[in-house]
Amino acid sequence: MRISVIGCGYVGLVTGGCLAEIGHDVVCADRDERIVQALNAGQLPIYEPHLGAIVERARRAGRLMFTANSAEAVNSCEATFLCVGVPQLENGDADLSGIDRVARLIATESRSSKLVIERSTVPVQTGQQLKSLLATYCRKSRLSFRVAANPLFLREGTAIGDFLHPDRILIGVEDLISEQQLREIYRPVIEHQFNCPVHSPACPPVEPPQVLVTSIQSAELIKHASNSFLALKISYANIIGDLCERLDGNVAEVTRAMGLDPRIGSQFLQAGLGFGGFRLPRDIRALCRLAERAGIDFGLLKEAERINRQRIDHFLEKIRRALWVIKDKRIGLLGLAYKPNTDDIRFSPAIELIKRLLAEGAQVQAYDPEAMGKARAIYSQIGYGADPYEVAQAADALLITTEWQQFRLLDWARIRNLMARPLVLDGSNLLAPEEMKSLDFEYHCIGRPD
Repeated sequence: MRISVIGCGYVGLVTGGCLAEIGHDVVCADRDERIVQALNAGQLPIYEPHLGAIVERARRAGRLMFTANSAEAVNSCEATFLCVGVPQLENGDADLSGIDRVARLIATESRSSKLVIERSTVPVQTGQQLKSLLATYCRKSRLSFRVAANPLFLREGTAIGDFLHPDRILIGVEDLISEQQLREIYRPVIEHQFNCPVHSPACPPVEPPQVLVTSIQSAELIKHASNSFLALKISYANIIGDLCERLDGNVAEVTRAMGLDPRIGSQFLQAGLGFGGFRLPRDIRALCRLAERAGIDFGLLKEAERINRQRIDHFLEKIRRALWVIKDKRIGLLGLAYKPNTDDIRFSPAIELIKRLLAEGAQVQAYDPEAMGKARAIYSQIGYGADPYEVAQAADALLITTEWQQFRLLDWARIRNLMARPLVLDGSNLLAPEEMKSLDFEYHCIGRPD
């Protein structure tokens, strides 16, 4: 099928690349010519495992193109995925100007009727507004446009596997033709009719995904409800961690036992520095705003957000207790991205912690396997080490702020000898307290015995 993807950000690149990978002819459009030029030169603006190889393979095969001419992209396709940015305003409302702009372009520039698919996370009722807008601006051409919602459930760091091997595919439609067209788009995924670039032949067979067909409004709400529930689980785990610290419990033991209950599950039950990134903070605020407009008191969700905001305060207090005075201390950070296997630093707990440490007069040096470039472009007032060992050199404290597995495998005996004081504060509960004690570290973590 001929498909266009409007927007070459994270959502658009993963969507376009994977659609081309499973056999469709895809044109990705973005009005930022610098991004398009970089993509045509083989340079990706984001880091995501396997994405670079998929994009390059599809480009070489002629199944994936990039253009700054959105009208041209729209005219060449049978279906258009809207993957434009939907930033959040100060009051929690979504800025839908990007959706509005693209809808006008589709309605006025299209030479044929087509399916328009919401892929970006948008508020409930956006699909109805989009349908009305398309109908309003295409009166002269007398074309008809069908609208569908297809929210993404992609985790940064595992997005390619999540797209190609999803547990469910959510389709919000109003008519049978749109449903059939979306099923045809995803047929290679549903029937596993492609050579997977993520899993090896030795991997067990992948279960086919469940295709969920709902109304457009339900599909829009499902995305916000799902992400907000994950945020609730994280905040709950962090409160249990705080309780464990007061009562000499071990949050790792408590949450492991909880997670074995199939009604609860283990994912997102890890205590730490709280949730970050762009999606969970945005979606929890968006759902609170939707509830407020509908006259529903969603205090539960507001409390989860409040707990998350306090995580940096909690960790900073640990640092103060360990160091006594933060001013002029040399502090190393291992991790800048909000989670491992990505270079995304938006709403990263590590970045917020850096701001607070600098405000108290600390000398900060940091390292991250992938996020250094993006951090340097914004925060030039800190030092950046070539590797974790350089960050540890002469440090009064070393903070683990992102759960990169390679940090677990470091030569910690070497790090102890490099540091001015062998003090580690583990905000990710990445390391084993017993092992750190055996190496003569002063070790502090979250919700576990130090």
